[in-house]
Amino acid sequence: MSALTLQSKLKINNGLEIPILGFGLWKTPPEQAEEACTEALNAGYRHLDSAAAYKNEAGAGAAIRKASPGIPRSEIFFTSKVRYITYDDAKTQVSRTLQETGLDYIDLMLLHCPYGGSANRKGAWKALVEAQEAGLVRSIGVSNYGVHHLDQLETHIRELEAERGGAGRGGQINVVQYEIHPWCPRDDIVQWCRQRDVVVEAYSPLVRGERWGEEPLKKLAEKHAVTEAQILLRWSLQKGYVPLPKSVHPDRIKKNTDVYGFELSEEDMALLTTTKYKPVCWDPTVSPMDN
Repeated sequence: MSALTLQSKLKINNGLEIPILGFGLWKTPPEQAEEACTEALNAGYRHLDSAAAYKNEAGAGAAIRKASPGIPRSEIFFTSKVRYITYDDAKTQVSRTLQETGLDYIDLMLLHCPYGGSANRKGAWKALVEAQEAGLVRSIGVSNYGVHHLDQLETHIRELEAERGGAGRGGQINVVQYEIHPWCPRDDIVQWCRQRDVVVEAYSPLVRGERWGEEPLKKLAEKHAVTEAQILLRWSLQKGYVPLPKSVHPDRIKKNTDVYGFELSEEDMALLTTTKYKPVCWDPTVSPMDN
């Protein structure tokens, strides 16, 4: 793991690549988004994570466009998410995101949550598949789906294959995104995704700062002479996830990239292993199928 660098990428199951460290934009005010993204790009990030619900896609798009030619568009991975889970809303959101950002394509589009019921989840997924086939979106996936939702999505994919003309026409889950950290490890979901070679992204990897000062986090930070945030990001990277830290402070934006000069040992990682289930964000993974 010590060979990881800020330029490292993971291979997606569709043959494309995703930078292993992303810059999250959740709760970044729209008027600060362009500046924050520019700071992130200048610090070395090549992966920006937004969403329709964040209302800051435009700022991210502006930063990406203004970074060229110094940083070519092809080197920047941009993610957004569909908040309202229906066929029409997903189809419309892809077009709206492209318009908002001024980009020619979206690297990754996720369904932000499973809310909407079975028929709407199937329809929204179909819209993403169509957008991917049209070249508007390069990779697709879901966020905040429980294992029961993921199992159902596989059924929907098989149904769409039959309805749309055969193997591959139902789409493939390329990437998923969840709140993941030592106090919300989601081992069942991770195992499901690993069995299918799906990339797992981790939002709120710093637990919103709610665990600062706790043992063993404090102990490991002192041992490695780094911040507690850097310990949590390194934990996520060594787990094979794509963490998405967020900040609007230039010093923290930069510091969160400085996680490649040390490595957590097996013993260190074990110290951070818990069986707790303490999410600090919303948790649609537990919502019933008909919700």
